[in-house]
Amino acid sequence: MTITIPDFCLVALVGTTGSGKSTFAARHFLKSEIVSSDWARGALADDETDQSATGDAFELVHFMAGKRLERRRLVVVDATNVRPEDRAHLVRIARQHHALAIAIVLDPGEELCEERNRARPDRQFGPHVLRNQTRALKRGLKGLSREGFRAVHRLGSPAEIAAATIIRQPTWTDRRGETGGFDIIGDVHGCGDELEALLAELGYGLEWRRDDPAGPLVITAPEGRRLVFVGDLVDRGPRSPDVLRIAMAAVASGVGFAVPGNHDVKLVRYLDGRNVKMAHGLAETAAQLASQSEDFCKAVRQFLDGLVSHLWLDGGRLVVAHAGIREEMIGRASGAVREFCLYGETTGETDEFGLPIRYNWAADYRGETAVVYGHTPVPAAEWLNNTLCIDTGCCFGGRLTALRWPEREIRSVSSARVYAEPIRPFGAGPSPRRAERPALDDLIDIEDLIGRQRIQTRLGPTVLVGEAQSAAALEAMSRFAVSPRWLVHLPPTMSPPATSERAGFLEHPDEAFDYFEKAGIGALVAEEKHMGSRAIVVICRDEAAAASRFGATGGETGHILTRTGRSFMGDQRLTEMLLERIREAMDAAEIWDRLGSDWAVLDAEIMPWSAKAQALIREQYAPAGAAARLSRGAGSRLLAEALAGNAVTDEAARAEVAALAGRLGDAAVRAAGFAAAYRRYCWPVEDIDDLRVAPFHILASEGAVHMERDHLWHMEEIGRITEVGQPVMAPTRRVEIDLSDSESRARARDWWLELTEAGGEGMVVKPRSFIARNGRGLVQPAVKCRGREYLRLIYGPEYDAPGNLERLRPRGLGFKRSLAVKELVLGHEALARFVDGEPLRRVHQCVFAILALESEPVDPRL
Repeated sequence: MTITIPDFCLVALVGTTGSGKSTFAARHFLKSEIVSSDWARGALADDETDQSATGDAFELVHFMAGKRLERRRLVVVDATNVRPEDRAHLVRIARQHHALAIAIVLDPGEELCEERNRARPDRQFGPHVLRNQTRALKRGLKGLSREGFRAVHRLGSPAEIAAATIIRQPTWTDRRGETGGFDIIGDVHGCGDELEALLAELGYGLEWRRDDPAGPLVITAPEGRRLVFVGDLVDRGPRSPDVLRIAMAAVASGVGFAVPGNHDVKLVRYLDGRNVKMAHGLAETAAQLASQSEDFCKAVRQFLDGLVSHLWLDGGRLVVAHAGIREEMIGRASGAVREFCLYGETTGETDEFGLPIRYNWAADYRGETAVVYGHTPVPAAEWLNNTLCIDTGCCFGGRLTALRWPEREIRSVSSARVYAEPIRPFGAGPSPRRAERPALDDLIDIEDLIGRQRIQTRLGPTVLVGEAQSAAALEAMSRFAVSPRWLVHLPPTMSPPATSERAGFLEHPDEAFDYFEKAGIGALVAEEKHMGSRAIVVICRDEAAAASRFGATGGETGHILTRTGRSFMGDQRLTEMLLERIREAMDAAEIWDRLGSDWAVLDAEIMPWSAKAQALIREQYAPAGAAARLSRGAGSRLLAEALAGNAVTDEAARAEVAALAGRLGDAAVRAAGFAAAYRRYCWPVEDIDDLRVAPFHILASEGAVHMERDHLWHMEEIGRITEVGQPVMAPTRRVEIDLSDSESRARARDWWLELTEAGGEGMVVKPRSFIARNGRGLVQPAVKCRGREYLRLIYGPEYDAPGNLERLRPRGLGFKRSLAVKELVLGHEALARFVDGEPLRRVHQCVFAILALESEPVDPRL
């Protein structure tokens, strides 16, 4: 006998002691798949025959079975299972986890079982035990199929048991092997004209042959694409039979798939002659089918009745279900799963129109698998928590919508007219999805962030964030971060080069060049490093774009974030004023049209440094500079006066005092340099026009993450903005470097010296490619090389005094470099998820991880 079972199910082995269940299980199933009552007794009592442990053993068996099913793993329960109450418990466990229960009965005969038990000293239970088990088995055999088992297989002799083979097949809903592209069609409801128009737009060909006995329709698909119908093919519209013909032809020819809708299931009941209400469009469908042949109606009934509750497609990345599906139901089979997929879930209440109020399962969805569904018409198809409703009310005068997968591109055609008047007004007011999103996106759920996080990024590396790191980032995000809807990216940290051995230098461009040369990167770009404050600018073309893409409700057109996710300006009015200056420049440069987008994310520096660092300057830099300058200067003068007045007469002592006076005088000069260093980056800000914004990356816009483009593209596009946006928009100077050309190196080195000697902070050296790799993986995205005077702000006024540089040169960069790469891939992943329309909680996972990594202790001078 060949026994076919689903590859995900609960298999209950049924048979008396000695029937060979354990041997059968070991032959056909993995050891990890078998949960045995004997094993459980041994695990609990160190003796598989200790009957006193039986109660606890079965608790363990049921727990283990449930846990395997919870993880969508097949489980085999190896126990006698001859009593109906024991089997009922297993069926309940299977149903609880939406798994099919399969019974395999081993019944080689009481005499053989008795003989086997006699040969086993550990099975001397007395003849009454086997006799009672046999009677219970025989009593229950006829009713097994009514106990909730999807299939019952009986092996009635030793030969049958020995010859049996088991074949596993995927569940009917598991079509993960079917890969895209897919074109998923929303609820058609008999709107045949619109369906034909949409299919034509998607590139499908329809050839009607109504008089051809071989088939009335030939449907052809674009190469590599197939259709998926989300259900509710019939009712309300004028061409339900033709819509059925299209779907049936697509499925029969392998061009498409379909899942049933509640209207389709109701039509099956009508065709079966059952008593159904002829409402909600069924009367129209019945009238249309009345003119069709009996054979066609039978084919329709067979087709619709054979559709499975949902389809799990594309390697597990996509699910199509008529009314949606909960994460724990995906790829499973039960009455509850089918009911949910057909009707969704209601709260038990009705609205003012007498219609059931549906529970918003999509708001709670947290699955990695995208769910595409219909059932409840919405004015526009919009993603919510990785779910998309594509029933856009074609029969009510709306649109017929399709989703192209994996592109996530939405296509639709307008309805020719209103075919049915909805009970609840359709199309009035904002989309329910749009109305829900602000409330959902404004809320960061702690359960999505705390604990150990493992984030797989599309650039390759998997980033691990520890529980302690997550806890450290929680306060920053929950108390200080901007509204979550704008929190779509944070920039990575940046490492300096290895320290220089050149006299008087701690950092020098040659070490930055050497790093990239050793990494196999020859083409570089060096950009002027502005001494300002890092900012992420999320900007929209207008309020409508901000409302549509970011769910903004208060008239905002964007936000400006610090590198830790806080509001840069601290006041939305001031933020909007600065955004307007940036927007004016982007409008004038026609950047929106060049990007094909009405929003963008920019990476920038905002100056002066004093605009953001007033407290730091007032409370740290100014007092430190003043104290150093005054104390060193006063000390040097006092010592000079002491020497001049012969207060010290011993020659050796005078030499020491003179040396100390010189050192203090030198320190006073350095202290003055310290004050001059930070003052270069400070100026009064009376209004917005006194600020300077120096963007250097266009990180993302609609449909694209521009980190895939090289830095020359970024600087050219940014140059268009800064050229027309001055003085507020500040340009960023740059040089290109060919490491194989010594003159190119020298020009870049001289340029750096010129910048820093004129008071500039330094430069940032980057591979020409935004994301650079070599044989060992990702290369540092950028290396900052700072000037000698600027480094006084970092290391103190006297950092370059004799002896101090030698103490500062030994410094470890490994951890800083590791952080830079991790934060780069997380920042890219956050933007990619946002651009792809993934739920904001998935975007926030990456942004939160950057904050968490930043909580790790790193030498602040790096």
